[in-house]
Amino acid sequence: MKLKKITTALAGLALSASAVLADGPVVLTAVGTWSSLTNFQKHEEPFFNTRLNAASGGDIVGKIQSQSGLGLKGFEIMRLVKNGVFDFAFGLPGYVAAENAIFEGADLSSLTQDIDTQRKVSDAYFPTLEKAFEEIYNAKLLMLYPFPSQTLWCNGEVNGIADLDGKKIRVYSTTLGDFVEGVGGTSVTVSFGEVIPALEKGVVDCAITGTMSAYTAKWNQVATHAYTLRVGWGLAFGAMNMDKWNSLSADQQALMQSEIATLTDAMWAETATEDDVAISCITGGACKVGEAGSMTLVEPSKADLKARDAIATDVVLARWAERCGEECAANWNATVGPILGLTAAAK
Repeated sequence: MKLKKITTALAGLALSASAVLADGPVVLTAVGTWSSLTNFQKHEEPFFNTRLNAASGGDIVGKIQSQSGLGLKGFEIMRLVKNGVFDFAFGLPGYVAAENAIFEGADLSSLTQDIDTQRKVSDAYFPTLEKAFEEIYNAKLLMLYPFPSQTLWCNGEVNGIADLDGKKIRVYSTTLGDFVEGVGGTSVTVSFGEVIPALEKGVVDCAITGTMSAYTAKWNQVATHAYTLRVGWGLAFGAMNMDKWNSLSADQQALMQSEIATLTDAMWAETATEDDVAISCITGGACKVGEAGSMTLVEPSKADLKARDAIATDVVLARWAERCGEECAANWNATVGPILGLTAAAK
């Protein structure tokens, strides 16, 4: 009922805007990620609310609101784009993987450990996701970009991977849940905006998110230990309703693709710098972007890294191959597998 009401209200707004500007510029209504995060503040919002208008000479006007500001859940976003409520959405493939496990393939937990390799993986898997977005959501995939390293933030002492055994850990995707269960923990799905009270009330002991995301969302208000074991990148997408895309002229499409390519490069470049900044800030080090926190920094040992890598191949990759199926795994082996030197096979 809630989703129906939101859909009806937003559709009405979109139709009103279209009617008023029918003979004017193209208006693109968009939903972004979370308003507290740097990706939205520095990139998503300025791109739609300012850059598109300027780059097109007023021919394309963007209007964006964050999913947190609209009170939407991650899994709702692409359904709303498919239905034409929004023209464009930024979101995380992990939130749409319930529709098809193929969406997880470019950011399987713990498989990729540096951002340059993650971009190669994303580029190699882009055509696969492009096809899936069109077939499942009637959408044109235009970009993939990362959030910072996905690490663990715990309310209570954690000194290494062995301490995660028995812990309740917040996740936002099935692949992260596979990692958590691989270390002996219990995966708990909690929306981003509900993590602080969940940590505070003991609903979860730890939570996974990006380094800068944890800092800007002030998770240090309740979490005590920052365990910097990288378990993913929080890869995100930008996709447009295919009917809206096809309604653009060839020149408008070319401009959109050019501007989005520039946006994509900027987001990858900034993400590459955010881990060090965020970890320093949240653990009481030098902090030029805000107030420093006081979390205890826990860095993974060599034994932790070895254990994580074993879980990544023996649990995460194997479970995903089982979910996605033989054809899906074969495609991954032909695209991503050679980059990582791995083969996906169900066990």
